[in-house]
Amino acid sequence: MSAAYDSTVSRGEALRVWIRVAIHSFGGPAGQIAVVHRLIVDEKKWLSEQRFLHALSYCMLLPGPEAQQLTTYVGWLLHGVRGGLIAGSLFILPGFLAILILSVLYAGYRDVDLVVGLFFGLKPAVMAVVLEAVIRLRRRALTEASSVVLAGAAFIAIFALEVPFPLIIIGAALTGLLLKYVGRQPTELESSSHETAHIPLPSLLAAGRTAAVWLVIWLVPLAALFAVLGPGHVFVREGFFFSKAAVVTFGGAYAVLSYVAQQAVTVFQWLGPGEMLDGLGMAETTPGPLIQVVQFVGFMGAYRNAGGLDPMAAGIIGSIVTTWVTFAPCFLFIFVGAPFVEYLRENRALNAALRGITAAVVGVVLNLAVWFSLHTLFGELQSLEFGIAQILIPELTTLDWRALLIAVAAMVAMFRFKVGMIPTLGGAAVLGVVMQMAF
Repeated sequence: MSAAYDSTVSRGEALRVWIRVAIHSFGGPAGQIAVVHRLIVDEKKWLSEQRFLHALSYCMLLPGPEAQQLTTYVGWLLHGVRGGLIAGSLFILPGFLAILILSVLYAGYRDVDLVVGLFFGLKPAVMAVVLEAVIRLRRRALTEASSVVLAGAAFIAIFALEVPFPLIIIGAALTGLLLKYVGRQPTELESSSHETAHIPLPSLLAAGRTAAVWLVIWLVPLAALFAVLGPGHVFVREGFFFSKAAVVTFGGAYAVLSYVAQQAVTVFQWLGPGEMLDGLGMAETTPGPLIQVVQFVGFMGAYRNAGGLDPMAAGIIGSIVTTWVTFAPCFLFIFVGAPFVEYLRENRALNAALRGITAAVVGVVLNLAVWFSLHTLFGELQSLEFGIAQILIPELTTLDWRALLIAVAAMVAMFRFKVGMIPTLGGAAVLGVVMQMAF
């Protein structure tokens, strides 16, 4: 499948940028989307604001990690399937290696102060990355009063009313269409010089072939495990469970984690509730998609149910199986769907719906930022009911002053002194280790 852009960007230059995206992809979906935007739109100007938001809106509709899918989408735009594979795979690789190493350390050396201190220092610093992402998205996506209202409504719906994410997206799309027909549609954003004027109608036959190829890539290894090991083996159970999670959980990483935590802890008993939170801490403080936490779940489940294998070896295999079935569907969704989304890019009704979704996405990202900040700074949270609303209220006496200090220092470094993300996170990690040793 050909790229959707003119080939003015060299593959070597794109590779260097995807490596930068991969190593800077901290902060969960909010921070990662900000990194992609900063490098691709602001610095390189390979995408216009309109094209970026169009792609982001589509990725938000899909199950799975939206930041990884967005990166794959942009890679496909530039250099076709090969470009998408490189961009999407590099986005996953650093997080996979980091979580694998941390899982081994956790299983064998979980009480080591150095490991605890690194986690402790990185989590508050990520708050600064997430805050920057919210500010950047707000400036670029909320250009009209109607979009601000829509973003606020989405935030309230997901934060206080616990409205399912798919319903928020449907409502935002319908609102965008309504705004179009009442003449209050936001103005179009500028185009990039790299963008082609027209994308040809995709071939249904080609789309079918692409879908077939990725279904084989995704499911044949799982079928082989089933045939050799049987349905009860932990590798097979993990493969089928995380395949299901990859396609039925909408609403970003936190929606997936809620489902995974319930099943992994209470049904399969692969790990305990506290361990699930430890895995979330790993994923939040390492590069790559936040959903990479499922790799930790897969590692611990196989480590404790090794079935005659060395536990560490079983854990590593469990990590690979879980990662494979989690991300293979992401490539399928992009390579099959993106050509049609691009073809319809000039469709005004679709654009109106997607702009509504884009505004709602800002509210959803703000919810992620608030959720992450509350769980980072406070040891206990209470859920208070106000009619039909349920709001998380922190227990002020459980405020961790050390985490607050690191968060403030990171924000001052990034916003006041313009310190880069990696130096800020590195300094926070060192500070976390020092505080862990001293207090």
